[in-house]
Amino acid sequence: MKATAYSINVDEKEHLVRSNAKTHDLTLISNALNASTLPYCAGKTVIIISGTDVLDKSLLISLKQMGVKNVITRSKSTAHIDLASAAELGIKVANNPSNDQSIENTAKQTIHNLDLWEAGRCVGRACCCHDCISTNKHNTEEI
Repeated sequence: MKATAYSINVDEKEHLVRSNAKTHDLTLISNALNASTLPYCAGKTVIIISGTDVLDKSLLISLKQMGVKNVITRSKSTAHIDLASAAELGIKVANNPSNDQSIENTAKQTIHNLDLWEAGRCVGRACCCHDCISTNKHNTEEI
């Protein structure tokens, strides 16, 4: 999958690159996601964000218009994402549901989510989509 990861620090970069093992086309940038950094996700179907990147409805609409179909947050919380608007727009959202929020585990979970989406599967407990949350339809575990 083609993805842009925003708000990446040096330690995260090393773990994401190692976990990815050249499987997915990742663009890793240190900039936060906002209206002025949207061009970095041009041609990508996935964005990877941190817990400090806020996705409100207007930003989600812009992402959808650019072709983004999936969002992964590297945090357990999704409070920084307008999940209702993401659902309305058909954008799938995943998180790192593990209690282990270490940089290494988060990188592994992020790549695991990409692998499952690329295979056309639900990301299980990491899925934050309205349908999965409301029906408790989590058919895979986090790593």
